[in-house]
Amino acid sequence: MKMKCSQVLMECLLEQGVDTVFGYPGGTILNIYDEFELHGYKDKIRHILTSHEQGASHAADGYARATGKVGVCFATSGPGATNLTTGIATAYYDSSPTVFITVNVAESLMGKDTFQEVDMTGISMPITKCNYLVKDPNSLADIVREAFAIARTGRPGPVLIDITKNVTATEVDYEPLPLKEHASHGRLAAMLRRSSYDLKAPEPDHGDIDTLLAMIEEAKKPLVLVGGGVIRSKGAVPQFRQFFEKLNAPVASTIMGGGACPGNHPLFTGMIGMHGSHASNIAASNCDLLIAIGCRFSDRVATHPETFARQAKIVQIDIDRAEIDKNVPTDHHIIGDARRVLELLNEKLPAHDYPEWKEFVFSHKEVPLKVDNILHPHEILETVQKVTSGDAIIATDVGQHQMWSAQYYHFSRPGQLITSGGFGTMGFGLGAAMGAKLGNPDKVVVHCTGDGCFRMNCHELATVEHYDIPIITVIFDNGTLGMVRQWQNLIYGKRFSQTDLDRGPDFVKLAEAYGIAGYRAKNQAEFEDAFRKAVESGKAAVIDCAIDIDAMVHPMVSGGTPVTDFLLD
Repeated sequence: MKMKCSQVLMECLLEQGVDTVFGYPGGTILNIYDEFELHGYKDKIRHILTSHEQGASHAADGYARATGKVGVCFATSGPGATNLTTGIATAYYDSSPTVFITVNVAESLMGKDTFQEVDMTGISMPITKCNYLVKDPNSLADIVREAFAIARTGRPGPVLIDITKNVTATEVDYEPLPLKEHASHGRLAAMLRRSSYDLKAPEPDHGDIDTLLAMIEEAKKPLVLVGGGVIRSKGAVPQFRQFFEKLNAPVASTIMGGGACPGNHPLFTGMIGMHGSHASNIAASNCDLLIAIGCRFSDRVATHPETFARQAKIVQIDIDRAEIDKNVPTDHHIIGDARRVLELLNEKLPAHDYPEWKEFVFSHKEVPLKVDNILHPHEILETVQKVTSGDAIIATDVGQHQMWSAQYYHFSRPGQLITSGGFGTMGFGLGAAMGAKLGNPDKVVVHCTGDGCFRMNCHELATVEHYDIPIITVIFDNGTLGMVRQWQNLIYGKRFSQTDLDRGPDFVKLAEAYGIAGYRAKNQAEFEDAFRKAVESGKAAVIDCAIDIDAMVHPMVSGGTPVTDFLLD
């Protein structure tokens, strides 16, 4: 059937099962936005108009992480498109399946420094899994189909489609193609083969599986390290839990692996690395076999690669061959999807137990924090845990509050912790929380942030209020850039250069200006009262929590030093 490419795009989104799009219109993308009204797509696809394109990008990312679906974001050309770049990079470093759709100037105007022209494919190339510049109207439908397949297949990641404006106005023949037929469709399958992306992950080498099983048989002190790859792999978490419970060995996690092993599980040692627990870091330095699944050994995990797990044989399991031996040399590796690798391991793995090793590891418990009449970060997270029965989705920004959230909230399932682990994006949390809540309307979504991070995208409160998205924003308000101050305090001789936030706004009044309830909390009782009211109201709320300016994340290992050289105990 004949239709304009702007309508073809909308039909292709419906093919993919897209029900929500986040975006912001502008001149070049108007043909696509016109379809919401012209052909009634507003009744089929919910569009969320954010306050800023960056907010839209984070919302699409948060939606993807919390639902496992592909998140979708629209933006216009020029600054509209470039405002997405932080969100694209955030999704890229955390392997989040997202499709970003931008519209550029007409092809006849490209290369002439036209108003709001930008080389978006060139800009986004290093931070996307794949990107396209669509100049041929007849290729649009298959490119959209291919883009979604690539975003969700293998190691997930963001894909950008930049369409010239003249293409959106061109009429072409559109042939509907249900999603279930995409993998077997000859032309589309051929496109995927040519682009070096397969619809199925490669089968793990069964000999590599047997090698690992033999290494496990020889080990006396094994440690399992789980990363974001297990969270991203559909169906991997149940297989992972079967694996580590049969192995019956300690389990540590990266921040991106949060929820793969329940936080209150007796085998869980906590987070590893720069702000890892004593148990996790000491276990890494004393184990004789380290099995890392879906973990890339970033500098926040392997703070000193040369000495990381130096007594152990290191095994890395990852879907992306490029990650193998990139940061830490391994003794053995298995290439494959985490779920399939774990299935094969579980088929042959006998039950094990390491009582003396576990006793040693779990003897290194954290020292309880002193509690007085001021509000401590752990009290905030423990209260959220109690009031929500541990079922809330936690979306964070980046900094001290992020680390406290990872340490003190017991995540129990994939998609429960939404955080920027790889790119470390301040301002990520509010948009991500919006996407998470819209994708999970029956869950309580809590946005944990710092006063520095919240300032960066707090204008998205307008979006929260307009669409009645009941997010509870909890501000760990210490009047400073807390993590930067912590470094200045411990490493830079207490020279607090440009980190004090001794200025407005009043966050309670700001919330009220947007039509959202605002609360203040100076102690645990006040916080619990405010948080309970927010949950019971079923409405959005902002809770400004006054914490000590010198509250620190314990423990801390300085970058470039072994994980057991605790700078702060």
